[in-house]
Amino acid sequence: MTWHIEWDNRARKELRSLDASIQNKILDYLDERIISNPRNFGKGLTGDKAGLWRYRIGDYRVVCRFEDDVLVVVIITVGHRKEIYD
Repeated sequence: MTWHIEWDNRARKELRSLDASIQNKILDYLDERIISNPRNFGKGLTGDKAGLWRYRIGDYRVVCRFEDDVLVVVIITVGHRKEIYD
């Protein structure tokens, strides 16, 4: 079974605001690793963000949620590690 990636409009805008090399690094990471089993990588968040998952890609983070019934990873936000959890 293959997972699909969907982008929230906010996350898509945040990704576009990043440098092109960072964008490519993030997209390559997601394409290579997330499609097979997204829970093999990344880490579940806790506290008020419980239920969300994050992927660490260099100094950047991708926060998402899973829709298990339809095998979809919804990217919620993308940004630098210092600003992503605000």
